[in-house]
Amino acid sequence: MGIWDTISDLVEAATPWSTAEAEAPAEDKEPQEEESEKSKDGSKEEGGDDAEEEEEEEEEEDEEEIEDPKEKLEEECKNSKQCAPAKHHFDECVERVTNASDDSEAPEDCVEEFFHLAHCASQCAAPKLWSILK
Repeated sequence: MGIWDTISDLVEAATPWSTAEAEAPAEDKEPQEEESEKSKDGSKEEGGDDAEEEEEEEEEEDEEEIEDPKEKLEEECKNSKQCAPAKHHFDECVERVTNASDDSEAPEDCVEEFFHLAHCASQCAAPKLWSILK
């Protein structure tokens, strides 16, 4: 093993994305073939498939998505008196940018104002969130 082999081994180890080692996807049967197989087997399996589908749907309904309390608290804080100045500046900026879209002198965005509002909302919501999570 020469020096070049050692260097190429090190490079391959450091860059795993340089080689793709994926397996080929499994070949699926065509839907027509599956339908013909179902019709050959009879109606007993079709009833079983329906029951399985109903069970899956019930499981999905049972698994309700949990709402993140942080989003709700931050939204309340954005509209609170504590973040009123930041929200006012952000709303003014949005209005100014919307009205100035025709005057394309210097493109302005409201990123800074948005981050000030988001920071204020996060700071306001943090203590409330910790009290809920404890």
